[in-house]
Amino acid sequence: MLNRFERALVACNRWLLIILLLAMACIVFANVVLRYTTGDSIVWAEEVARHLMIWGTFLGAGLVLRFGGHVAIDNLHHTLGPTGARWLRGLIVAGLGVFFLVMAWFSVQYVWATRFQTTPATDIAFAWIYSAMPVGFLLLFVHLLFMARGYVIHGSYVESDEMDAESAASL
Repeated sequence: MLNRFERALVACNRWLLIILLLAMACIVFANVVLRYTTGDSIVWAEEVARHLMIWGTFLGAGLVLRFGGHVAIDNLHHTLGPTGARWLRGLIVAGLGVFFLVMAWFSVQYVWATRFQTTPATDIAFAWIYSAMPVGFLLLFVHLLFMARGYVIHGSYVESDEMDAESAASL
């Protein structure tokens, strides 16, 4: 049951990112073509593309964490020995978990504070855009929970047929 939930979460997360990136690329491409062919541009294109990028960043951070793509310095792990490295990785996971939950809490407060402010071109409440923060930090926490055991015990990330830690880090 938990494995099925994890697979569904990863699949939904990936497809949502694909859709966001596709929409952003189409909007930017259409705006560039219109600007150079007609001299006019879509008024809301830059704003919407920026907001899609914000959502994409926060939604994609959990997947990158899961596959080991975030910047990390692991020299200390190698010098501590197996037991010390496990303790250090456990401390790192605990610190990240606390950080993600604290950031989710404060970002909810930030979303609440900006609920009456609207964007200039589309008149969308900033709260909808800033909602990417609590959603992203909660997704980071959930992805951390799924990969924590393997990371703490073995120092490994979740395996993927499409991407490994080296590939993710080089993107």
